[in-house]
Formats: sequence, structure tokens, C-alpha cells
Amino acid sequence: MPSPMTPGISSGRLTAEQIAKNFADLHSAFDPHEAAVAADRCYFCYDAPCITACPTSIDIPLFIRQIQTGTPEAAARTIFEQNILGGMCARVCPTETLCEEACVREAAEGKPVEIGRLQRHATDTLMAQQGHPFTRAAETGKRIAVVGAGPAGLACAHRLAMKGHDVTLYEARPKPGGLNEFGIAAYKTTDDFAAREVQWLMGIGGITQASGTLGEDLSLDGLKAEFDAVFLGVGLGGVNMLRAHGEDREGVRDAVDFIADLRQASDLLDLPVGRNVVVIGGGMTAVDAAVQSKLLGAETVTIAYRRGREQMSASRFEQDLAASYGVRLLFNVMPVAVHEDGIELEYTTTTDGKLVGTGERLSLAADQVFKAIGQTLSLDVGLAMEAGKIAVSGAGRTSMEGVWAGGDCATGGDDLTVTAVAEGRDAAEDIHASLV
Repeated sequence: MPSPMTPGISSGRLTAEQIAKNFADLHSAFDPHEAAVAADRCYFCYDAPCITACPTSIDIPLFIRQIQTGTPEAAARTIFEQNILGGMCARVCPTETLCEEACVREAAEGKPVEIGRLQRHATDTLMAQQGHPFTRAAETGKRIAVVGAGPAGLACAHRLAMKGHDVTLYEARPKPGGLNEFGIAAYKTTDDFAAREVQWLMGIGGITQASGTLGEDLSLDGLKAEFDAVFLGVGLGGVNMLRAHGEDREGVRDAVDFIADLRQASDLLDLPVGRNVVVIGGGMTAVDAAVQSKLLGAETVTIAYRRGREQMSASRFEQDLAASYGVRLLFNVMPVAVHEDGIELEYTTTTDGKLVGTGERLSLAADQVFKAIGQTLSLDVGLAMEAGKIAVSGAGRTSMEGVWAGGDCATGGDDLTVTAVAEGRDAAEDIHASLV
């Protein structure tokens, strides 16, 4: 039904059959034969560049050889030893700019080994079996609080539990998972995979889930008094402003909220979307919001980015994916004003390293505008900050003794699930070393 304030925003634009087709798995899973054929393309390089390119340093040639020899379960263990969220990372990480871009096959032929799909084959095979692949060490009697059940917090909690520590995992939202649950395109993580992965991860034991929000019902001083160590993986809660006239109009909203609503919707037929949608931003969130708007039935969808194509943080694969769904990409434009019937943009240029408007403007019809221009940390708990994030050194050590941080909320994070996992894992190792 259309909204009384913005009649162009409506649900039920497509049939149930169209919605099901549109939101099917983006990359189909390999069957065993396909996986074996794909694995055969690996050169099993010595000092493989793909390992260096992986933020979690998975031994990629080893796990591919294990698939090749018919032991995908062993391959999965190789992956999970470095990246306990390897199943999700296989689905959502930009492998085309990480391990696959570094692949020797890519350099020689322009067609890399399909590392991401091979990783998914291995991890899915093992996760489908009963039980958990790791066991806990003897209990240490140490207790750690992990605040935030996103990728960094989950990786940290799992590694600490595996070391024998007792972990209390606090989460402000009704479900654990962080951006894996609430912030990633639904066609990348079908069949409720994010929730199933969390449940599987908890099979290690030693992790107690609890509800809590830092700065509200949880205080850093209180956590430090109760626990032997604290890890913060709280993500980024705020969204930057457009700084454009009329951005408070009905129909303008944060892209992250739209994606969260879509991910949690029980029936996508009931989710409203505009007829003409404009997404402001140049990252993965912008692409996810734009593509899913199109898949919900929006007639025209435009991504408007203030700089050139090369500066977009979304990979070229993601840009081309958006274009393949009919999303228009506009570069070197910034929002000036949101009007009742559309949005006004100004062309930009870079002068002496500074982005400035040229004075030339264009208008686009828009009944729905999504802001995807970066998130901010709206939290002050007395820790040293740097560039709007929690300042950390080494493996996530903050300015406060006994407190670590990682993921998007900390300096060094780059809005990738795989990087957050690496930071949570490495912080857990440092916490463990400090406690034993």
C-alpha cells in the first residue's frame, strides 16, 4: 500500500514469484564435482600471494588441495582455524579485490581460481554435519565481557571460549550477528544463514549471551569491575548527514535502516519501496540498498556519488552488479536539496585536493532517498579517540588498561567482515596472553 505522505513509496510492486526469483542466492553453491574441477585450477603456489591478500591469513592453497583430494571437512578446519566466520566471508567478502585479485591465474589469464566459492563449499560441508569442529581447553576461571555480537565480537568470543575462558557476549539488538544479520544484502546470505552461523559458532560452549547497551545499562567501569577483561566490538551506530536542504523530508532515510528492515521482514511483499529511488553514497551499503530497491520493484534507481568511479569504495564487481540490475551510476555529483518531487544535485570537481561544487546542477525525480554516506561512532566511554573511532594499538589495545576494541568502531577497521574477524581473533589472542 502507498504511504499517505509519500504516495510513490509502496509495497507489493511485484508478485511473490518475482520476489523469490530476485532474492535467490547470488552465487550458487558448488556441487562436489564442480568444486573438484575448480580446485584443479589452483597452482598451489609457494609463498602464495592469495594468503598475503587474505586479512585472516587463511592457508588458501592448503584448503584448496584438501578439497581436491576429497576432504572438504579438512579444508573447512583449515579455514575455521583462522576465520571462524569463514562461511559468511565466503559469501560476502569482496574476494575479487582480495585473494582472487592476487591469484596468479588472474594475472596470467584474467580468470582467478574461484576461492570464495571453494571456501563456501568447504565450510558449508562441515557446518552441515553434527557437532562443532573445535573443543574448549580446560577452564581457566577467567571471565571476559565482549560487548557487541557482530563479526569482531563473535570471533573474539569464540577464540576466548576455545582457550577455556568464560565469555559473556552482550548485544543491544534483539539478535546477534551485527551487520551479518542486519546490514548485508539478502541475496548474499539466503536461508537465514547469518543466524544459523551464530548458532553453530555457539556450539563451542562457554559463551553466555546477554542483552545490554554500552552507555545505557552497561558501563565500562562496571564491566571492568566485574570481568577480567573487556572487548568492545560495538560497530558504528550513527549515520552521517547529507548536509542538504530538505533532508528531513518524508521519504529520506538511512540506507542501513532500510537494509535492516529488509533483512528482518517476514514477507518482502509487504516492504514498501519508492517508484524512483536515489541512493547517495559510493560504498557497499549504497550498492546493497540500490540493488535491493530494484529487486523490490523500483522503476528507476540511481546511485549518486560525489567523486569518480575509481574512488568508490564499492568494488568494480559490485558496481557492475548494480549496473546489471539496471541501477544507474552517477559520478562527481553531490546533493544540494531534497524537494517534494525529487532531489537536486550539483556536479563536483577536485581543486587543489579539495572537492568543490562547479555550480552546474541537475535534478532527478525521487520519491525515496537513501543516505549511504558512512556511519559514525556515537559513543563516549572515556577512551582515547582517533578520527572519530576508538584508538587502538597492537592487537586492539585501547587507552584503558584491560579494555580491547576491534571492528568498525576501532581505528584500522575497513568495513569488511573478514577484517573485523581478524581483529576480534587477534584481540582474543592478546587478551589470553595477558591473562595466563
